[in-house]
Amino acid sequence: MKGSFSLLRMYFLNNEIMSKIKYYTQEGLQKLKDELNYLITVERPAISKLIAEARDKGDLSENAEYAAAKDAQGMLELKIAKLQEIILNARVIDTSKVSLLSTVRIKNLKSFKEMTYTIVPESEADIKSGKLSVSSPIAQALLGKKPGDKVEVNAPAGVIPFEIIEILYK
Repeated sequence: MKGSFSLLRMYFLNNEIMSKIKYYTQEGLQKLKDELNYLITVERPAISKLIAEARDKGDLSENAEYAAAKDAQGMLELKIAKLQEIILNARVIDTSKVSLLSTVRIKNLKSFKEMTYTIVPESEADIKSGKLSVSSPIAQALLGKKPGDKVEVNAPAGVIPFEIIEILYK
């Protein structure tokens, strides 16, 4: 019985950690880091200064400025802790290569027709709205490739050559 409790506990702990993992582009993660740096280097000292000034005004029990500054400090520290947790659990998506959720503009090198598809999980595939299943032959050929790369897709009509024109993340 003890072994199953440990397994159950490990399962829930792992799911809790995994649910906190969020995916960002390099630019998106840098924006979070910049915000955290601003809060720590600019906002935190400013609030500390407000607290010191309010403390110098006398009796703290009746000092509304001191109470407000302490409240602001608490909110700031909460925001800093939340951002630190988000950054700690962040995973960076390589936007230079085609991957799941990439929007890819490709050119059929036989017909010279350009098409745009978003690579999505199988359950979200809808070719009419430009959502291509990750397990489709075209998506499988595109995964891991970069703009300028050429791929060949085996289709019922034969081998179709494509060139990757552009990768977008929306």
